[in-house]
Amino acid sequence: MNDKSSFSIGEYLKNRKKNEKKPETPKEQLISWVKTILGAIVVVMFINGAAIASFVVPTGSMENTVMTGDFLFVNKFLYGPTTPQLIPFLNIPLPFYKFPGIKEPEKNDVIVFIYPGDRDEVEPREFVYYLKRCVATAGDTLQIINKNLVVNGKTYDLPEHGRFDRSIPIYPGDRQRTFPPGENFDRDNYGPIRIPKRGDKVEITPENIRKWDVFITREGHEVTSTSTNVYIDGKPVTHYTVKQDYCFALGDNRDNSLDSRYWGFVPYSNVVGTPIVVYWSWDTNIPLSSLLDKFSSVRLSRIGTLIK
Repeated sequence: MNDKSSFSIGEYLKNRKKNEKKPETPKEQLISWVKTILGAIVVVMFINGAAIASFVVPTGSMENTVMTGDFLFVNKFLYGPTTPQLIPFLNIPLPFYKFPGIKEPEKNDVIVFIYPGDRDEVEPREFVYYLKRCVATAGDTLQIINKNLVVNGKTYDLPEHGRFDRSIPIYPGDRQRTFPPGENFDRDNYGPIRIPKRGDKVEITPENIRKWDVFITREGHEVTSTSTNVYIDGKPVTHYTVKQDYCFALGDNRDNSLDSRYWGFVPYSNVVGTPIVVYWSWDTNIPLSSLLDKFSSVRLSRIGTLIK
């Protein structure tokens, strides 16, 4: 019975292939080519959303853990697979749904996430992925004291390949650029600050609303204020209840990283994966037109490097 069934299926597939009409006219060939390309794009979008994605490191903010020009495979399944987020090659964002993951971001995880936007932006100007290290999670209290990271009263050493230089001066306008506005933190002495956790109740006043208005608006509300009152969705309030869990992201290259110190907290829902391994590495500043120089810049020693 099984042999006969297998033979029948094989014959069916053989006959079907034989009877399939091959594209003959230029129009039919074009349609066939378009179908093939679209099919390949759908497969790439599914794999990128659900399991493994590719990511190229654009800046040196995580050196020497990862280097500018490293190409990484990213595990997207760990924090929750998603439906496709981008149209491949066009970098056009799509509405997407994130499924539950195996775990939430934890301290010391290297994470890839959707950039939430500059400090004073409700939405980023463009859809882009960032790569940083999660150093504090929802409910933690973080402080940086003379470049040393302190979370919940515990001092954390730099990661294995992280770096900072105590002799590098702070940019004169640093206190005006850091997050949140008005706190006058700087790159090397920051906080203390609590990382928002779902259910936290935050006191809101006309005096501190500048610190919280973008945060609350990003959570889907309209914020207005007068000299005496703050209004959320048109109703006067004195407290706000946080809707999501957040983490705090730093670059391992602490003196040369635009990170949560400058633009704020990362929602867990924005975290899409963690890098696994470097599969290629070269100088991305050399144009492809200079092919010999491009291939001369390949860093063979980086290929196969595990990220941790």
